[in-house]
Amino acid sequence: MTAAPAGGVPDADGIRLSDPVRAELTKILTLPATWIALALALAADTLLGLLAATDAVRLAGPDGQVALARSGTVLLAPVYAFAAVPVFAAGGEYRGGQVRVSLLAVPDRDRFFLSKLLAVLGVLAVAALPAVLPGHLVRHVLGGADAGGAAGGVPAKAVAYLLVGLVAYGFAALARTVVAPLAVLAALPVLVSPLLRGMAPEVVRSLPHEAALSFLGVPEGPDLALERPVGLLVVAAWAAVSVGAAWAATARRDG
Repeated sequence: MTAAPAGGVPDADGIRLSDPVRAELTKILTLPATWIALALALAADTLLGLLAATDAVRLAGPDGQVALARSGTVLLAPVYAFAAVPVFAAGGEYRGGQVRVSLLAVPDRDRFFLSKLLAVLGVLAVAALPAVLPGHLVRHVLGGADAGGAAGGVPAKAVAYLLVGLVAYGFAALARTVVAPLAVLAALPVLVSPLLRGMAPEVVRSLPHEAALSFLGVPEGPDLALERPVGLLVVAAWAAVSVGAAWAATARRDG
């Protein structure tokens, strides 16, 4: 018997899965948008950590001023800069018809999508921890152990970033654009949640952002709180549905 070549079993066109995965990784890592998004996420998370630890900024609330450290929505806002990485990786390819070139190189739609997903997942998994660690350290050093351990800690926040990134990735692949996914995902906690909170809190608490806050232990209020494991499952379900729908659409549509 002869061992299969490294990189997996080739398909009918002689393409191993590792080949398009490497190509996608190269594409993502050479996009200026990738590094700009990661730099913005890192800078924003660190700045918010500094402001929360020093209590230099307070927010207006219904019962008066609220410490920034108590606003999970604001502290999680840098996730949308981070989510721009998978959004550009998925949606950016449809500008100028670049996706047609990619499909010529990898005609198998399932292998095409899987290779892109694995590349994005690898980048998100590696980048999530460095994106949230500095902000955590700033809060820990300047605000004490309690402040530094808020929002679920570094591992939980990195997981939240990764899962929200996957939600954004699937949405971008479905929409075939980079603008709509970021606009909709960012608008949900800012516009939709406050409007629906009084009428349908059970719906609001199940939205990706609110479920992520529950997973991190910082929901915007008791009415929006889920148990932390339930919050994790809800965000993971959003990621699975988003990616699954994008995979199905990619496999069936024309280009």
